[in-house]
Parts: sequence; C-alpha cells; structure tokens
Amino acid sequence: MSKAHDKRFDATRPGQRFLRLAGMSAQLAGQIAKDRVKRALGQQDPEADPRALYRDIGLKLATTLGEMKGAVMKVGQIASQFKDILPDEVVSALESLQRSSPAMPYPRIAEQIRQELGQPPERLFAHFDKHPYAAASIGQVHRARTHDGQEVVVKVQYPGVDACIDSDLKHLRMALKLSGLLRIDKAVIDRIFAEIKRSLEDELDYRKEADNARLFAEFHRADDKILIPAVITELSSQRVLTLEHLAGDAMSEVCAPRYPQATIDAIGHRLFAALGAQIYALGAVHCDPHAGNFAFRADGSVIIYDYGCVKKISPAVIDVMRQTARAALDQRYEHFDRIMIAMGVRNTRHTERIDSDFYADWSRTIMLGFSATPHDFGQSNLHERIIAQAKRHWKYWPAFQPSADTLLVQRTISGHYWNMRRMGVIAAFRPDLEASLQLTAEKPV
Repeated sequence: MSKAHDKRFDATRPGQRFLRLAGMSAQLAGQIAKDRVKRALGQQDPEADPRALYRDIGLKLATTLGEMKGAVMKVGQIASQFKDILPDEVVSALESLQRSSPAMPYPRIAEQIRQELGQPPERLFAHFDKHPYAAASIGQVHRARTHDGQEVVVKVQYPGVDACIDSDLKHLRMALKLSGLLRIDKAVIDRIFAEIKRSLEDELDYRKEADNARLFAEFHRADDKILIPAVITELSSQRVLTLEHLAGDAMSEVCAPRYPQATIDAIGHRLFAALGAQIYALGAVHCDPHAGNFAFRADGSVIIYDYGCVKKISPAVIDVMRQTARAALDQRYEHFDRIMIAMGVRNTRHTERIDSDFYADWSRTIMLGFSATPHDFGQSNLHERIIAQAKRHWKYWPAFQPSADTLLVQRTISGHYWNMRRMGVIAAFRPDLEASLQLTAEKPV
C-alpha cells in the first residue's frame, strides 16, 4: 500500500473519527472491566504487575491519538503533563506524543495547499520539500523557497481537523470516562475541556497565529536577541502559514564547546525574562514549551517558533498569579489558602481549610527553582522532590484541581523547567522573578 493511501490517516470526518474513538473506548473499557472481574473473583495472577494494565491502556491511547492527530492528539499531549488527571503509566505513554508524530503523506498535504492557495506547491514555490521538516498534532511543516529566493517554512494543517473539534473532544472525553481514567470532578472537566476547545479553535485558524506572531514580534522588538519569524502574508491563509526560515541550533545542540556555560546561562535568563514579560506586561503567553519550538545561536540569541497556542490572560488572573508569587517570595504562607481558592485551584468541599504549614512545605520546594543563589538545573532533582512530596501529602489532593484559567500557563512553566534542565542552565532566577512582578500591562491584549 502506498503512503498516499495509508489507512491510518483515513479518519478525517466526524463520523469516521467517532467510530475510531468509540472502538478505542470499547477496548479500554473492556480491558478494565475484565481486570476488575478477575480481581473480584480472585483469579488475578498474584505475580502480575498491577501497573501493566495501565501501561497497555496508555500505549493504545498514544497510538490511536497519534494517528488520528487533531484535537484528540493535542489533548493527549496536554494530558501527558498533568499527573493529577491520569494514572502515571498512562501519562508516561502519552509523553510519546510530545516527542514525535507520524507524518501525513505528501499528496494530501499538496492538495490542502492547492485548496487553500489556489495552486499546487510546485507552482507557488521555486522549491518545495516533499519530506516534512516536522510533524505535529494539527499540521506539519515543510521547507521551501519562494520565487524571489527567500528560504521559508510552510505550515500546513491536516485535512478535516477543524471540522472535527467538537466531535473529537466530545468522544475523547466519553472514551476517558468509560475507561474510568479521569480522576477529577465533572464541573472541573467541563471547564478544562472548554479551555482546550477555545485554545484549539484559535490554533486551527492560521490567520490568528499570523496575528500572534506579529504581536509577539512587536512586543519583543526591543530585544535584538529574541527573534520571531516574519509572516509571508501572500502565501498564507486559514490553513496554510508561510514564515521566513530563521535558522538556529536545536536545544539538544546547546552545549560545549559551541556554547560555553556563560552563554547557556544567558539563554536561560533570556527565556525566563521573556516568559515573565509575556505574563505580566503583555498578558499573553507563548504556551507551547516543546523544545522543537525554540532554536538558538552562539551569540545567545533565542528564536521562538509556533504561535498557534497563545493564552491570553485576564488582568484579574494576572493579579492572582502576582499575589501567589509575591506570597512565596515573602514567605507569607498564611495567605496561600485564600489565593488558591480565588484562583480556582482549591475546592473547599473536601477540606474547608488547609494549614499554612502545608503551603510552606510546597513553596520552599518549588522556590528552589527561583532561588537567590545559582541553581544547577542540569543536575536538578526538583521534579523528583515534588513527586516525593506529592506522595507525602496524598490526603490533600482531593482538595485541589486543575484551573482552566491557568492550565496552559502552568504547562508552560513546567515545560520550561525541563528546557532549562536539558540545556544545563545554572542561574539564580529570583532577581528575574522580582523584575517580572514589577511589570504591568499598558493595556490588555
């Protein structure tokens, strides 16, 4: 069978995608029901690894969502970063969606370009590479060269993705519910899925992404070491986005001898300052911290790609985030419970009040990443300490829930911790955080 007719990618209409998700749901629910019956009847092998079931479920989820692409794959990517929503074994399997995605055959990509821009890529461009430069959840990127000789990248949305958002999210949610995997209240799930839907609708309109790229380029224009690709308007549309190609080194290449430690540390500070300024001054955050969305140059420049996932934050939420950071810096732990409730992270149904000692313990751990003395992120075990601490405080977790308002921002901050760790940044970020908290937006975005 030719790649052009690869059946893995045939589910491009809501009805087809529903059937595939329904089939996956039935398989997952059947696996869990069978396991429960065996346990109830005492037929489970005492030597069997209890985690094997969830590993199998995670593999099935990751494989199906990766091949379906679109909203369901994006939700899988987001879910992989929130261990309080799904079992650890499922999260581990879904993490593969962050690293790779099967590419869609070129004939389908070429037809999408023809439908959007009126001509096939071979006529629109002097050269168009048929092999994708990168493949993601809702589209893939190809290198090309314009007729006037400019090197560009062309981001092409997969066919049918935008028409399937509502159906995808509805049926994926049903699949997770039937499988018994979701651990949070219905009202919280409603808010989270509504936020994911909003984000996806924005991300699927490449005209909005083009506007976001222009917005961030203008916002960062005073820093000549924050580089953002320019939009090629005449070769862009709702489902095709052409950008100038800004070359740089991948994050995995940011190491000696090309990058001395001082340059690596400067890059870390630049990334931190950019994120802080986006939150507290722009009120809009580049919310896809995947390593592939960043490139670097030996002079310490940072290139930031992909403005499809941008979270605009209301002044009220920014104020609560500022209060949280300020309380942590000033060690005013008695204020945390009130702030967490205001943020929507803490529900009072499970526990009416949580003592400040609990927040003090958490704050001291997390603030190690924002210390006044240099922290070696390359050797950091902060993530391990957080996991160990979560196990110690397990009895409080029903009192906490993800917040739709800060879900993507938290994902971004967590993702950049891993980016700092990959690059081996050594930095004291407390002064950077203090400077960010002094910023204010001139006007909401």
